[in-house]
Amino acid sequence: MRNLKYLFVGVFFGLVLTKGEAISWYRIQEMFRFESFHMFGIFMTAIPTGAILLLLIRKLKIKTLEGEEIEMPKKEYHHGIIIGSLLFGFGWALTGACPGPIYTQIGSGTLVAIVTLLSALAGTWCYGYFQKYLPD
Repeated sequence: MRNLKYLFVGVFFGLVLTKGEAISWYRIQEMFRFESFHMFGIFMTAIPTGAILLLLIRKLKIKTLEGEEIEMPKKEYHHGIIIGSLLFGFGWALTGACPGPIYTQIGSGTLVAIVTLLSALAGTWCYGYFQKYLPD
């Protein structure tokens, strides 16, 4: 019962993704082929919204539901970010899903997304295995 709020947020997130057609493989392919503005419109709404919310969190010193400070440490740039971004983009273009919508796709009956989920889990395992060889 204590974790019910997380279930509610997850279901709400899934509904928003579904209604916005952000889980549609066809919409994602249209985006990567520059055939439709739909997904870019979603991103151009989400990015400023996120930036404003982060600014408000910092300025108003908003705390978590448990009353803890929200810390946002600065991260240093390294070439692994480019490599990881390219891998992420290729996977997204091939499968039509980034990590968030995978569960929504499965829940909406797009069962081929199970392959995407298993591939994401395998990629996570590979990253964990090879992490000691990667730059910090």
